[in-house]
Amino acid sequence: MSWIKIISFDEATGKLKRLYEKVTGPNNNVDNIMMVYGLRPHTMTGHMSLYKNVLHNSNNTLPKWFLETIGVHVSMLNKCDYCIDHHFQGLKRLVNDDEKSAKIKVDLQEGKAPFKEDKYNKALQYAEKLTKDASTMQEVDVISLRTSGLTDGEILEINQVVSYFNYANRTVLGLGVNTTGDIIGLSPNNSDDENNWNHQ
Repeated sequence: MSWIKIISFDEATGKLKRLYEKVTGPNNNVDNIMMVYGLRPHTMTGHMSLYKNVLHNSNNTLPKWFLETIGVHVSMLNKCDYCIDHHFQGLKRLVNDDEKSAKIKVDLQEGKAPFKEDKYNKALQYAEKLTKDASTMQEVDVISLRTSGLTDGEILEINQVVSYFNYANRTVLGLGVNTTGDIIGLSPNNSDDENNWNHQ
């Protein structure tokens, strides 16, 4: 489950118990990436607030399936199987087309542009450069996104999703978090309530 001590749902008390209850899925399941924060519950609060607002907030204008695609892409670049497994299932559920979602995954794995819309492919290029070589980013990288039809607000959304997944990937990879016992692909569904972290 992890290379550091994990406090299970049944063992948790006080603030940690309340946080676990806030992020539970079916049968009080808590994702391992959340349980890894058990020794410092305040860091779970930070992670969930960032995750919910970056990926699951109704004020975003890019489709949630595409934000999940960015997450899968970044996680592939970082070789983070945990996040690939979880977020590809989220992508698959949102696309609601097994063949289309499978093609997106294969195209990402093979380094192909998976979309007809240039703006989505440009966003994936931006995500790759920011993940692999952040110090070389230049204004032209943002101009390219704008020229492809993305608004500055959408560019900010892309930037924040890329940044979030790099953070989450490093949390998982650095602490040896795996999917043992997880229910794969659950996520907060109520995008209108930033304080609703329940996973369904």
